[in-house]
Amino acid sequence: MRTGVLRAVGATTAVYGLAVAARPGLLARPSGLVDEGGRVPGHTAVSLRPVGLRDAASGLALVLAPRGPALRTAAWVRMAADFGDAALLGATLPRRARAGAVAISLAWGAVSLAALCTGPDAE
Repeated sequence: MRTGVLRAVGATTAVYGLAVAARPGLLARPSGLVDEGGRVPGHTAVSLRPVGLRDAASGLALVLAPRGPALRTAAWVRMAADFGDAALLGATLPRRARAGAVAISLAWGAVSLAALCTGPDAE
């Protein structure tokens, strides 16, 4: 397991999650979830804030979990969120935003999976 990579994924995810919770447009705009004027509808913002907080919590778990079973569990939780996002966003986002959102979700999940399964400190 590449602990440093998992911690970096966690830190990045936590910061991004907090940013989305504070400013849902950071996720809404690239996902095509804005109105004709490019504004984030209130109901969309309300729905995206918990996603940001979920990402912040799972990211912090990767940063703070002790090495070993706790860190592996945190990585699996983060990957479940990323791969779940890819599946759900791929099935539901507007067509113009779908490919990018799916690719980003799959990429983050793949980085975590590779870090979990490889490296000099693999367990």
